[in-house]
This record gives sequence, C-alpha cells and structure tokens, in this order.
Amino acid sequence: MTAKNFLFLVFFTFCLSSFPSHARFTTTRPSPTALVSDGVSTVENPPYLLLKPLVSAEETCEQSYGFLPCTTTVLGNLFLILVYGYLMYLAATYLSNGSELLLEILGPGIVGGLFLPMLGALPDAMLILVSGLSGTAETAQSQVSVGMGLLAGSTVMLLTLIWGSCVVVGKCDLRDSFAVDGTNTKGFSLTETGVSTDIWTCYAARIMAISVFPFLIVQLPQVLHSTSGRHLAVLIALIVSILMLISYCVYQVFQPWIQRRRLAFVKHKHVISGILRHLKMHSLGRLLTDDGEPNTEIIKKLFETVDENHDGALSPTELKALIIGIRFEEIDLDRDDAVRKVLEDFDTSRDSLVQEDEFVRGISKWIYEAKQIGGADLESNSGTYKFIDDFHHQTKREHTLLGPEEQSDEVVESVENPRWISFKAVLMLLLGTIIAAAFADPLVDAVDNFSSATSIPSFFISFIALPLATNSSEAVSAIIFASRKKQRTASLTFSELYGAVTMNNVLCLSVFLALVYVRGLTWDFSSEVLVILIVCVLMGAFASFRTSFPLWTCSIAYVLYPFSLGLVYVLDYVFGWS
Repeated sequence: MTAKNFLFLVFFTFCLSSFPSHARFTTTRPSPTALVSDGVSTVENPPYLLLKPLVSAEETCEQSYGFLPCTTTVLGNLFLILVYGYLMYLAATYLSNGSELLLEILGPGIVGGLFLPMLGALPDAMLILVSGLSGTAETAQSQVSVGMGLLAGSTVMLLTLIWGSCVVVGKCDLRDSFAVDGTNTKGFSLTETGVSTDIWTCYAARIMAISVFPFLIVQLPQVLHSTSGRHLAVLIALIVSILMLISYCVYQVFQPWIQRRRLAFVKHKHVISGILRHLKMHSLGRLLTDDGEPNTEIIKKLFETVDENHDGALSPTELKALIIGIRFEEIDLDRDDAVRKVLEDFDTSRDSLVQEDEFVRGISKWIYEAKQIGGADLESNSGTYKFIDDFHHQTKREHTLLGPEEQSDEVVESVENPRWISFKAVLMLLLGTIIAAAFADPLVDAVDNFSSATSIPSFFISFIALPLATNSSEAVSAIIFASRKKQRTASLTFSELYGAVTMNNVLCLSVFLALVYVRGLTWDFSSEVLVILIVCVLMGAFASFRTSFPLWTCSIAYVLYPFSLGLVYVLDYVFGWS
C-alpha cells in the first residue's frame, strides 16, 4: 500500500469515527435528588472535567457539508489541518502537473500567459473565497483573517524562504557579473558564487512591485483616519486590481512575441557592430576624422573593397559574403535575414542594391548610433576612437541579458500521442480544481477551530502553515529547477516566483476585495498590508535593477521572513494596529 492510499485510509477511518454521538457522564457521587442512584448524574460540569478535556461536552462544532469530521480539541484540529493541508497540496500538484502537460501540447501564449498563472493561484484563491463566504457576516469577519494570513504568508514565503533557497541551490561561479552555467568550483563563496538571470526576469520583478498598488488604494482611508471612504476605497481597489489582472494576462500572452522581436533587434545590432569592427580593422581605425565625424573618403574606399565585381553597387550576394567573412560566432545568426535587414537600412532606392552614396549614408548612420551608445572616448595608446569596441561589448552584454534563444533545455521533435496527453492534462486540472474547491472550506474551519482551541490567532496559523500546503509543490519545483545551475533555468525559476506573487497581488486580492465589498466586511489589515508592501517593494526593487545575485543576497531573503512575522505580531498585539 502506498503512502497516499494509507493516508486516505486513515482519513476515511477518521471520518467514520467522527460522526456526532451522544453520551452521558457517569459518576459515583450520590444523586442530590434521590437516595437511590440510577447511575446517571445530572451535574453538568463534574469537577474532574474542568481540566482540558480530550472531548468537550459543552463545546460543539459544525461538520462541513454535514458529514466531514469536526472536533473542538487541539490534537483533533491539528490532525484535520494536516489532512486537509495535504489534500490542498495534492490539488496544487495536480494543477501544476496538468498545466505543464497542457503547455507542452499547446505551447506558450494564451495557455502559458493566461491559464497557468491563474491555475497556480487557484488553491489560494479558493481558500480566500471560502474564508469570507462562511456563515453570517460576523462569522465571515472572524474567518476572513485566515484568507489574509494565507495571502500574506504565501507572498512572504515565496519571496524569502523559497527565493533564498533557489539562490543557494542554483549558485555557480560568477565571472564578469554572469554565472557560468554548470560550474561551481568556488564552493560557498559569498561574493564569487551566485546566480544570474536575464532581463525579462527584471521586468517580472518590476511588474510584481507595481502590483501592490491596489493595497495602497484600499489602505489609504485608514492612513488618513477616515471611516466614511473605506467602502468606496475597497471598490476602487477592486476595479484597479481586476484591470491589473487583465493587463498582466495580456502581457503574458504577448511576451513570447515581444521577446522574439527584442532578440531579433539585438541580433541586428550584432551585425552592425560586427560590420563596423570589420571596416575599422580594414581602415586602420580611421573611420572618423579628427573632429569625430565619419570619414567619407575612407568609407568610399571600403565600399570598393566590398564591391567584388566593381559594378558600383553591392548586391545581396556581396553583402552576404561580407557577413560570412566576419564570422559571427557569438550568436546563432540567420545570414539571409541579416542581409535583408542591412538592405532595409541602406537601400533607400528600393532596387535591392546598395549604391555608393547609400553605403556612405548607411555606415555614417551606424557610426552615429554606435557613438550614442558606446561613447566617443579616445583609446589611450593609439589615439583612435574606441566607441565601436564599446558598442560591440554592450551589444554582446545585452544579448546575454536577453537569455538564450532556445525555448527549452531539451529539444522535443514532436509530442507522442497528443490526444492522450491532452485528456490526461484536462483530467488532472479538473481533479485538482475539484479537490481545491471541496476541501478549502473544511481547512478554513479546522484552522478557525484550532485557533479557538489554542487561543493562537488564526492569522499566524494561516500565515505559517497554509502556504506550505498551497505553495509546496510550486516551491519544490522551483528549487529543483534552480538546481540545474543554468542561467535560463534560474531566469525561469525567479520569473515564476515573481509571477506567482503578482497573481497573489491581483487575482487573490481581487477575490478578497470582492468578498469584503459584497458582504460589507471591514478592512482591518493594516499590519498585514504593511508586511506585503515591505517584502514586495524591497525584493522587487532589489531584483528590478540587477541580474546577478551573489550568494550573500540569500541572507536578505532569509532575514525578511522572521522579520515579517515579528512585525505583524508587534503591530497587531503590542501596538493594537487594525
């Protein structure tokens, strides 16, 4: 019997043994109303039961759906939290695996940009939804802290414990601010080992930092000590959050196209820098005059060397020969595409030939562009301008930051049996959704009952425990992916972490705000919002303007987790924030 089957058997046995039962307390004390005792006491609270009982006679609990087990004891609710938490973990795993299979069949775009982020946030959204739908408004107000605890806890855990662990397991040797794929010869050096990401990961971090804007809106009336505008602020924040969710999904859908366009543009810049370096070498560095302007006479002589048949025009074949002779080894260059783009830059007459005057104008234009990017400083030894070399180095760095061109580490020719994989993916997604929807409410009830039994605020239980259930599969996947020790896998790992937090800040927050607005609940989560703002803005700003993360940066993430938990405790239970 597998561990899963055993757990379900234990859960089923517990269900059977947990239906309500009626019992009477027996005692040897004489009855106060009769000389002869029938063995049944009418004393409601026997003295020996004033200690913490395993089963309470007075306290009652309400069974979820009328048949799932419930209890008022500490150990019983702890057991239920573990069982329901495991089931939520199972739901998250099914959703994650099903999403990957669906992505394999349909590719990125709508699937990768729209459905997968939403499915990843579905368990959290379910828990938040049921926490505010249960019972009366008063009951919902008390249980909604579970949803806020989950929202804050998921965000903090992803950006602290998981983020730092990905840096540790994914570290490689750092060279020129870039991690060398698969190389780890410097051990645990805090400054010489680490991870590096592409520029798209920086954009994901910036989007994550921007996504906290609805929190600022909903918190504004409390900052201004206004009570009349709180309901309106919740509505405005809800609208903004939904608009940001739609915008984020649209961006994710079009990001692969944007990335391809950006990469093609940088490849063309590589061609420009390569041709300029080639011409500089053949002109002995005299492409510019003493006053820094393009040297027209030298450019004309260079034109004559490229014009092999000396017909006064450069054909596509001659341009292709020039590009082949330069040997662009740093990039996977499509030479025909490179020739087409050079013609677009030079051929103003649109006759598919480059005349001498067009060549001079085109090279002069490239020189001005290179000077703007690379500067126009003189080399110290030769007295010539070195902006072309600087332009080349910056273009090479930009290409590296964009990441490698391949879409996956493994080249997949075709997907075998796509119908079966599609059916399996849909089945896993459906099963994960059903499990998440079915057991979200019982889990919230168990957390609330455990809070009542232990006098521990439900926020802290949901802040610490529930994210482990709903995000554990995502966390394990991220750490395993980062352990491959490649720039591309590190970029994807951190981008997914930032994307998950973004979905928390827009999708899960939208669900939360909708509950608060529709049910007329009170927004009293100042300390929790402050923690989310601090962690998202700090980590977002930290990751938005750098692509290299030495090993020492993981300490920042690890320190932020206990700091966040302690900050909420101090503000809520020492200073009485609400």
